[in-house]
Amino acid sequence: MPTVAGVDSSTQSCKVVVCDADTGEVLHRGRATHPEGTEVAPEAWWRALLDAGNGLLEHVDAVAVAGQQHGLVALDAAGSPVREALLWNDTRSAQAAADLVDELGGPEKWAEAVGTVPVAAITVAKLRWLAEHEPHHADRTDRVLLPHDWLTWQLCGGPGTGAEPVTDRGDASGTGYWSPAEGAYRRDLLALAFGGRSPELPRVLGPAEAAGRTPYGALVAAGTGDNMGAALGLGIQPGDVVISLGTSGTAFALAEHPVGDPAGAVAGFADATGRYLPLVCTLNAARVLSSTARMLGIALDDLGPLARAADSGAGGLVLLPYLGGERTPNLPEAAGSLMGMRKANMHPPNFARAAVEGMLCNMADALDRLRAQDVEARRVLIIGGAAKAPVVGEIAAEIFGTPVTVPEPEEYVALGAARQAAWALAGTPEPPHWPLAAARQIPAPADGTAGRRIREAYAHARSMVYG
Repeated sequence: MPTVAGVDSSTQSCKVVVCDADTGEVLHRGRATHPEGTEVAPEAWWRALLDAGNGLLEHVDAVAVAGQQHGLVALDAAGSPVREALLWNDTRSAQAAADLVDELGGPEKWAEAVGTVPVAAITVAKLRWLAEHEPHHADRTDRVLLPHDWLTWQLCGGPGTGAEPVTDRGDASGTGYWSPAEGAYRRDLLALAFGGRSPELPRVLGPAEAAGRTPYGALVAAGTGDNMGAALGLGIQPGDVVISLGTSGTAFALAEHPVGDPAGAVAGFADATGRYLPLVCTLNAARVLSSTARMLGIALDDLGPLARAADSGAGGLVLLPYLGGERTPNLPEAAGSLMGMRKANMHPPNFARAAVEGMLCNMADALDRLRAQDVEARRVLIIGGAAKAPVVGEIAAEIFGTPVTVPEPEEYVALGAARQAAWALAGTPEPPHWPLAAARQIPAPADGTAGRRIREAYAHARSMVYG
């Protein structure tokens, strides 16, 4: 039977799954960690991929990489990095993003041009930061890739082998210089950001197009961004909204037409199937829970039961979860705030529940922003590390006011990459149908009063701190 491998090269780690190409059954798994920080040597990703693959990639028929979006991999003429890659969560480019928005004539111009208004995370803002703060590195930059592009290139042989650097429309749509509506690079925006420089960019492959082959003969698919990979792994359809609670929090949905939000909250990305993936991204999700568990001196697995011991509303405690600054709302210099503290409510269960409620209120705001762009939300699916705690899905149904589906925990980004590899291998018009794993269904409360009160308290606390 043909087998395929999917790689999830995320911020914190690299995960590999090997699947039956016909059914999607996971046959083998591997994992390796990435260095911490907001800038990383790309070679560390390659070492992690080889460690996670642990010999598995030598025996598959096809492979694809889904990687963290927006990271800036700047290469010299020989194909070597001129500096460590700047990751999506590096907020030094916040001012550069604001300057670019002004220079083009405002957020509406950017939304019209590329579907996305630059913030610190977006690649085009990182290019401006590099040009302004490290011009010696900018001058040496001959080619610009994204993390998944760079890994795909290494799988195909890398520099000096004749392999061509490529990307896909999903990941390219997160750069700020590729237009989903036009299906083309905006080199004028690239030059605007990079001080007139015009480095080489990877060729954009179609959804099922192959990038090349590994030295072992496996077909290498185009790959994509991590959110696009998750959407493909879940097999979402119009009307589905995914809330992904990993290092970052994302809310995204499948759309048939490009989206451009002049307010900048919704990024009008493309997906990995030829359609579109409007997305709202926050910087703080699972880390809110892990940081709270650390402060309380308990294991992360104990946080959920502790939160369940508190009443809805956490006794009046409200956590604004902006622990690492925030992307949506655009508050790159923000910090977390615990509001409403009184003698009667200062108990660990309330603090634990406030952390879960704060994280989910931020995601409820993201869901509202998608709906404001006419994105239908008939079903909400919650995935990611934080979704493993049952209390998260329960509180989400209360706060979102909708039924919630929590699929069985799985590496959906890696699974989506594997499905893309199977698609490229099959050469069919649509990706193979892989059944979704079992899921837990959580109904919305009959009375939504409690959820509304939680969101009202959260909105009030935010206005008290940030106006």
